[in-house]
Amino acid sequence: MITRVPRVLAVLSVCALGATLASCGPAPAPRETPGAAPSARPPSTPPPSRPPTLAPGPAGLTPVFHHGPRDQGRTVALTFDADMTADQGPRAAAGERFDHPRLIATLRALKVPSTVFMTGRWAEEYPDQARSLGRDPLFEVANHSYSHYAFTGDCYGLPTVPEERMRADVERAYAAFREAGVPAAMPYFRFPGGCYDRRALRALTATGVTAVQWDVVSGDAFATDADAVARQVLDGVRPGSVVVLHCTRSAAPVTERAVRTIVPELRRKGFRFVKVSELIGAAGARR
Repeated sequence: MITRVPRVLAVLSVCALGATLASCGPAPAPRETPGAAPSARPPSTPPPSRPPTLAPGPAGLTPVFHHGPRDQGRTVALTFDADMTADQGPRAAAGERFDHPRLIATLRALKVPSTVFMTGRWAEEYPDQARSLGRDPLFEVANHSYSHYAFTGDCYGLPTVPEERMRADVERAYAAFREAGVPAAMPYFRFPGGCYDRRALRALTATGVTAVQWDVVSGDAFATDADAVARQVLDGVRPGSVVVLHCTRSAAPVTERAVRTIVPELRRKGFRFVKVSELIGAAGARR
């Protein structure tokens, strides 16, 4: 999301390898010795849990999440939009940088769990970085559309996705993540520009995503004053807040410097950094 208005916001069956490979059935249970203590059995491994999502909204529409509970501790989620619009390939080829490796390195050095809302086009341009983020437990990768085209009209000058292509655009982003090697992108979606309406929510219902907005606008897009960005975040954060920032070097050049101020100051105030999934899980548990 790039806006120019800063405040607007086993049991695997294995053949026994012995005298013969003719039998491939399950191994017999071990015999218990009478009077002996029962032999220890390996604990069963629970199936992997699915990421938390919100229940559908009214009329079954895609649910929209803005922030976590205000009364369950001082948690805050920093989210970073990895923007690249479908038609920006020539600009990237000419040397414009839509990634921000130094910012990601700083988040790792500061050990800040974060959620990256990535466009499919960004994953195609920077597959190694997408894969690195997707395989690092410090981060979770979520969907920011494939094209970074708007899902409504009149959204900060972005081109518009036709309604009949909205679902396909989201699914194409997930396909791009898989192609880049992201193993498990989250079922969360952020509308480009943060712009959505009932029509867009209805179009994405079949994808099963939870739409994630925010309650703190950092104002880092096109900003040149890192201190001003930091102040805006620090002034706005409340327990459960979701902060929107960017990890596109050319469009948000001071974000990394702002983060180096934001993180220690919020920790000094007793805040704990979490991923969006934790806030959604806490919100869902209250329903």
